[in-house]
Amino acid sequence: MRKLTAGYFHSVDGVVESPNLWQFDAFDDELGALLGKVMASVDTVLLGRKGYEEWAGYWPKTQADQDFAGFINGVPKYVASHTLTQAQLSWQNSTLIEGDLVPFVRDLKAKPGGEIAVMGGFSLARQLLFAGLLDELTLITHPVVASSGRRHLFEPGDPVTHLELLDCTHTSKGNVVATYGVRKG
Repeated sequence: MRKLTAGYFHSVDGVVESPNLWQFDAFDDELGALLGKVMASVDTVLLGRKGYEEWAGYWPKTQADQDFAGFINGVPKYVASHTLTQAQLSWQNSTLIEGDLVPFVRDLKAKPGGEIAVMGGFSLARQLLFAGLLDELTLITHPVVASSGRRHLFEPGDPVTHLELLDCTHTSKGNVVATYGVRKG
């Protein structure tokens, strides 16, 4: 069974939206190496509609980060959306998920391959976590008070879900990287 992961940057005041606006001076070589390890193990990416639209408008055209651009442009991407059509997915290696998300991801996890990563979609990661399909959730806390933006990865009314800490480390610029799994039993 393939592992399904998700990871998100957030500030110490809980902002999870638009980390590109506040993370730049806290991103360090250790964090880059950690993300490089993630890219090396992931061979499939899941995106929601909003994440797809934002990233498809940026990554195919950028020279800003050649390592990530090469990875994200080349990796197979599956897009969860009820409003987009396959014909609207112009970003290379992008496929619309037909039908229900949960059975699709369950089947995808059962196929041979490397890790599957949810990228850019909070609601997608939440849905897969609560469906029991997300194996690891990594939260990268940057030592910054962002002050504005969406502050919560989770929503009021989400089911109580007990997690266990699988790994925790920090980097030279003060980033804390904590990886959680769903606690069994």
